[in-house]
Amino acid sequence: MCGIAGFVSKEKEKDKIIKKMADRIIHRGPDQEGYYTDDLVALGHRRLSIIDIKSGSQPMFNKDKNIVVVFNGEIYNYVELREELKKLKYQFKTNCDTEVLIHGYEEWREELPKKLRGMFAFAIWDKRAETLFAARDNFGIKPFYYYQNDETFMFASEIKSFLEHPKFKKELNKEIIGPYLSFSFTPTTETFFKEVYRLDPGCYLIYKKNKLKIKRFYEIEFKEKRLDFEKTVDKISKVMEESVNYHLLSDVEVGSFLSSGIDSSYLVALAKPDKTYTVGYEISKYNEIEYAKDLTDKLGIKNISKNISKEEYMKIVPKILYHMDEPSSDPAAIALYFVANLASKDVKVVLSGEGADEFFGGYNSYREEVDLKWYNKIPYFLRHLAAICFGILPEFRGRNFIVRRGNKLEDDYIGVNKVFSEKERKKVLKIKDNVKNREITKEIFDKYKDQDNLVKMQAIDINFWLIKDILQKADRMTMANSIEGRVPFIDKEVFKLAATLPEDYKVTKMNTKVALREAAKRVIPNESYKKKKLGFPVPLREWIREEDFYQEVKSTIEQDFVGEFFNQDYLLNLLEQHKKQKKDTYRKIWTVYCFIKWYEIFFLDKDYNLA
Repeated sequence: MCGIAGFVSKEKEKDKIIKKMADRIIHRGPDQEGYYTDDLVALGHRRLSIIDIKSGSQPMFNKDKNIVVVFNGEIYNYVELREELKKLKYQFKTNCDTEVLIHGYEEWREELPKKLRGMFAFAIWDKRAETLFAARDNFGIKPFYYYQNDETFMFASEIKSFLEHPKFKKELNKEIIGPYLSFSFTPTTETFFKEVYRLDPGCYLIYKKNKLKIKRFYEIEFKEKRLDFEKTVDKISKVMEESVNYHLLSDVEVGSFLSSGIDSSYLVALAKPDKTYTVGYEISKYNEIEYAKDLTDKLGIKNISKNISKEEYMKIVPKILYHMDEPSSDPAAIALYFVANLASKDVKVVLSGEGADEFFGGYNSYREEVDLKWYNKIPYFLRHLAAICFGILPEFRGRNFIVRRGNKLEDDYIGVNKVFSEKERKKVLKIKDNVKNREITKEIFDKYKDQDNLVKMQAIDINFWLIKDILQKADRMTMANSIEGRVPFIDKEVFKLAATLPEDYKVTKMNTKVALREAAKRVIPNESYKKKKLGFPVPLREWIREEDFYQEVKSTIEQDFVGEFFNQDYLLNLLEQHKKQKKDTYRKIWTVYCFIKWYEIFFLDKDYNLA
């Protein structure tokens, strides 16, 4: 696991610039640094040594040194690819996966990414062809950003690297503030920095002579295939065991995050690491530590835990937003930071349970497609009329259900954690809000238009919530603590199987993740496989009502510059309603609060002692 940065230009003093860019993300790779420059390109690498510690330094070259690579991630099938390339007469000098990328590119060129099983973001400079080739893994586990300005093209693992380049123009992209308020993260290929884009998962880019070409090499496809239920569970057991074994490949110790739920419990039961890590809170309903310890006691392995205090949580928010690069109001990011920090005292690699819900049907909202089939039998025009009528009324219990079920999924669904509606965004924002949620999700809905609603929901949640929020925070919070997070559920062979599951193998009126739970039941020695989803529960709802937290949020919203973007009176009213328990508005308040804090850091240069 590493950090990469680079640029193509005729810039002078490339060596000084690229070192500054790489140093800005030193947390991603504190063990080693490496650089390559020539008349056209500069490449930088910060290394976290995990596989082939002695000889895996980067940038890495081919035999005649006209192909050079910088790479972030892990290629889990590199041993098999290495043997395939050896038969094609390629000679290897190291035992690391990076060298497979070099010879793989020499042999397969643009077909290389299709052959890879793992998490990766890499850039290859072909000196003879004066071409940059870069790719990002199938599901976007590893980040890759790029920026083009005049005759300069730059890329990096994190946007903050670009701030060190003299040709980078830092400008706020105001157009996506509105979508952020609905999604709670950046849902577009565009970012909050103008002209900075993320390379979409499953894509590669080619940059040559000031021209950029982007092409997709992997598509997320669902192909239902009904097999006998027990045979399906057997297949899940087999592919998960295989994936976990791949994800344990390391020359250093591998630990695991552990909550009380099925996903991380299943991974721990399969991997049996020596150490697991759990965080909780003093409020019992948000504390998973006892459940985690019950599992580890039964497995005979160690659990290390920590309770996060309200004061610690409040204090760390600016640092979290600095590492995220863009505003995100996912409260679990902060919990993830603390559990990663806890693990970093012992290990360099951890397993984590992201992806199981989206792949195997884990969200309770998915059950509506089963539980409420009766409601869908009511003619659509009647349901839609009811939605219009109830939509103009103040919120009350049951109102959101009638509004939601009275609209087509394509017109309303943006994921499992919608915050502000477009209607309320108009009350909150003082700036233009021209980007509609439907414009952002349309491409995905169009692609899956012939699939059932459950698959459409999964597709939206994978492409937005999983890729742009969950994996984003997983990468940033582990890397902020200089450890590598590995996600065995998010594997192309695991998804290939999960994508064949019929609806009732995913959700029923009784449960979610039906087939996965049966597979987990075979190896988990307690009742974690039964437990409902909690994620990383955080007592933010309660804390915001307490005076110190309330005053911090209130004073942040009241700052003069905030009025440029938001209707402060409206926001303060939401805060008061929540404090007095008239309405549960904490997620809306927190979403705006996180944007303000992020803006202070990156555009007002407020000193929060972020190092």
